[in-house]
Amino acid sequence: MNAKVPEPESADRGTGIQVIARAVAVLRALKGEPGGLSLAQIAERVDLPRSTVQRIVRALQTERMVIASGTGSGIQLGPELHALAEAARYSTVDILRPVLQDIARETGETVDLSVLRGQMLVFIDQVPGSKRLRTVSQVGEEFPLTTTANGKACLALMPEAEATRLVLAEWARAGTPGDLTALLAELGQVRLSGIAQDLDQHTVGICAVGIGFRNWKGDLFAVSIPTPSTRFAQGGAMLAQTLLAARAVIRAMMGS
Repeated sequence: MNAKVPEPESADRGTGIQVIARAVAVLRALKGEPGGLSLAQIAERVDLPRSTVQRIVRALQTERMVIASGTGSGIQLGPELHALAEAARYSTVDILRPVLQDIARETGETVDLSVLRGQMLVFIDQVPGSKRLRTVSQVGEEFPLTTTANGKACLALMPEAEATRLVLAEWARAGTPGDLTALLAELGQVRLSGIAQDLDQHTVGICAVGIGFRNWKGDLFAVSIPTPSTRFAQGGAMLAQTLLAARAVIRAMMGS
């Protein structure tokens, strides 16, 4: 690796924006590193001279944004940063409402947002469609995982062992065991395509497509578009493409 030329003190004071950007880069380098990183490791990750990183770290330590790691051999994120993050928690519902509205406006169909709670999906927001014949569910209503598009979308984001555990538990509660091999194969296809489907499985006469994602805390969510089966035959592919485009936007918003 080429040695970096030390920068004079005045370089870091050139613009406030540059200093902030470099401090943020240091903090991001420490994200996901509970054991901390050495100054040399941080410098390599952010592509800055070690002397510059040392000055930034010293300033961040003063504000308790970073602290010495438990072993004393590195730097890790500090308590003040965690406190600020906790104070700045946003509601996933509030953040995604405009996205749901855009999907409903583009497709004319109802759009649902659900979250995994325990072993069930709970509807937490809905934007009704504009078409005369539309599907509507109540916010707060619980839905199964194995027969819904949003449920399969969430299952596909889990390790197979965890998904299998939830699937078998759901079938045991319902007293109606299914074909595990077939469902796991379907979840594999969902992972590849990004789109899950419910083809008259949960409710006869209603089909749906869904996408799953995790928010910044790691919670599992799904956005789904239910529609009468008669309309799905003609427009299902378009609904899937709309959801895939929305998934890219949602992932960017969630920082994933």
